Amino acid sequence: MEEVPLDTPSQKPSLSDVLYQELRSAVRGEAHRRGDPSFLEYSQMFNGDVKVPAFAVVCPLDAEDVSQVILFCTKHAFSASIKAGGYGTAGWAVGGDIIIDLCNINDIDIEPPAADGSFTSIRDMPLVGSKGKVRAGPPLIDRPAGASNAKRRREEDEELRTYDLASENVANFLHPGGPSAPFADRPPVTRRRLDDFSALMMDIPQMPTDSAMLATSSDPNISTLLSFGPLGSSMAMVSSPSLASPYTTRTDGVATTVTPHSPVPDTTLGDPFSYLDDTPSISAPPVASTSRLAQSMPNALFATPSFLESSTNILTYATPIYSHAFMTFGAGKRQKEIDKFSAANPLEAMSLAGGRGAVPYHIPSAAHPVGSAIMILGGFGFLGRLHGLSTDNLVEAEVVLADGRIVTVSQNEHPDLLWALRGAGPAFGVVTRYKARAYPVPVVFAGNLIYRFHRATAPSLIKHFRDCVKGAPRELYANVLLTAGPAGQDSLVVIQMCYVGPKVKGQEFLQAISSWDGERCLLNEVDEKSFLHQQDSVAQVLRGKVGNKWFIRSALISSLPDDIVNKTVLQFADTPVGCTWLFELAGGALVDFEDNCIPKAQRQASFNVAALHQWDIDFEDPRCVHSAEEWIAETLAPVTVGGPLPSVCVSSVPTCDFFHSHRRQFLGRQEPPGRVIACYGENWPRLCEVKKKYDPDNFFRNSFWPLNAGGDIVEPEEHEPQHIRF
Repeated sequence: MEEVPLDTPSQKPSLSDVLYQELRSAVRGEAHRRGDPSFLEYSQMFNGDVKVPAFAVVCPLDAEDVSQVILFCTKHAFSASIKAGGYGTAGWAVGGDIIIDLCNINDIDIEPPAADGSFTSIRDMPLVGSKGKVRAGPPLIDRPAGASNAKRRREEDEELRTYDLASENVANFLHPGGPSAPFADRPPVTRRRLDDFSALMMDIPQMPTDSAMLATSSDPNISTLLSFGPLGSSMAMVSSPSLASPYTTRTDGVATTVTPHSPVPDTTLGDPFSYLDDTPSISAPPVASTSRLAQSMPNALFATPSFLESSTNILTYATPIYSHAFMTFGAGKRQKEIDKFSAANPLEAMSLAGGRGAVPYHIPSAAHPVGSAIMILGGFGFLGRLHGLSTDNLVEAEVVLADGRIVTVSQNEHPDLLWALRGAGPAFGVVTRYKARAYPVPVVFAGNLIYRFHRATAPSLIKHFRDCVKGAPRELYANVLLTAGPAGQDSLVVIQMCYVGPKVKGQEFLQAISSWDGERCLLNEVDEKSFLHQQDSVAQVLRGKVGNKWFIRSALISSLPDDIVNKTVLQFADTPVGCTWLFELAGGALVDFEDNCIPKAQRQASFNVAALHQWDIDFEDPRCVHSAEEWIAETLAPVTVGGPLPSVCVSSVPTCDFFHSHRRQFLGRQEPPGRVIACYGENWPRLCEVKKKYDPDNFFRNSFWPLNAGGDIVEPEEHEPQHIRF
């Protein structure tokens, strides 16, 4: 068959029986044609509004398989799209004639740095099931190997989308299971002055630092709750003190023994997000550790990620031996799977007493759920202010190029391609394996403070949050989000904080944030917890549902003045159900990195702001889109800086105004070319040169890239995936 230039409009090819057999015989992995039940399983996206035009999906086992699929597509003029996780809600991952699903390239390994700080190259590391090579990291017990079939992949997806381990109290708050109306007022509470309670505290027996959480307020009339129990399940609300064991009070020198009720989560609230759920919550099974080091620790401390809930845990008191480690993982690994591996395979550390300890190491990443492509598209999350973006920590990659070559990319090999991969990766090749820096995270002091949304008081709360986090250390991540409930039901204001460190160092920030007294705090569950569980916290609150329509818009802003806050609250009050608006503290270590294609202007922003909208596939309300567009493009315009970060999201409505085109953080659907170019700022010309070198025919056109092979601008409607309806 004669090869056809990839960017030349032509009759769309078809996948005949002969060609399908050729494709199947070219790879060791599975191939599924349209009409096969497994095709539907592998082509499904988180966003239910994406139309899948593909003829077949291939599940390679390694880079060689990927190379063969690319050569097949080039030979027969098929376009290819790359799927790595299925969370890319814009639809690029399933927009090609042939979908390359990387789910079976899922090996993973962790290693400490060598004495000189170096690491084992990916080319010298074994794949799952291979022989004759030595692992780079500490000993692991055997792991399940082999390809993942469609049914097992679906079951894995369902498990990964269970987020209630982030906080038992938030889970009980959002899903109390009772018939009462959402946000029904509780009975009056008994208030106690903090100075009286301080005296009471003098006679409470000393408790471990991980078993109690105290919510404080600058208003002495705000009542306080101590909740003793398993780590990660304590909470503070406006209520009288409630302790799990008897305690003694002293009033005018007279001692009185009090036996209170055991603390339990308040379940008088209904489910404010029940409109997003149609299935019951499923508890995720524990993950067995594969680390012989972890299993050699006393009491099987690291047998499951719930080890942190043990009253005998030593993580808070362990000192890491290494400033960082190196993690290698296949492109089929989702971030949650990587974090679960990190928690189950800690590296050796020194305990407080000088003995043997262990600490988990985690890669900086966006919160769950994200796929591996976050490593080449940005990736800002709880560790970002301390250690930078995901792309900043990519040190090596195994890449299949447009001509089928398999190369190892690092600072020493193809450094120009590494520079481009760090932020624009999908337009340059298929990354099959990553190696990235991971950092010790023994414990985080993190959680949520939840309030009702009232348009009269919400501006005060947001301004209070803004003032509290001003000048915060890099260890502190914080955001405030507004999330809309159904008509006639209350919306919420949620403040999320994550201090990378123990409670003793992070509690001053909680005390400052929780001192706001403009509204009653419905739930305060900030406490020490594992980073693995904290990574689920955003998804737990957002309650994202597979198959919904999604629309996301974002901006990077230099400041958050009062008038912007006031206008934001008034606009948000009229948003429909399923809309969430977010102010996320940026800065910190983001400004430290320059060896990638993301320009410095974006890194100097003070806040990342996002509108995250989801709604049922059959629901039609123009406000789901227009409210986000108006807020980002108009209300925030005076403080918007630079171009957007390239993290990909969903967008369904074209915006022809160039002013809009470089005012948001995420690249999504129907993006004007000017917005994509502005995303990379002064680095765009160099990026184009690298593109010409490694993909001159624009094979990887099922991506955000806005030019054809000749370097001419291509309008989005000419090359973007379609939506089913909008």
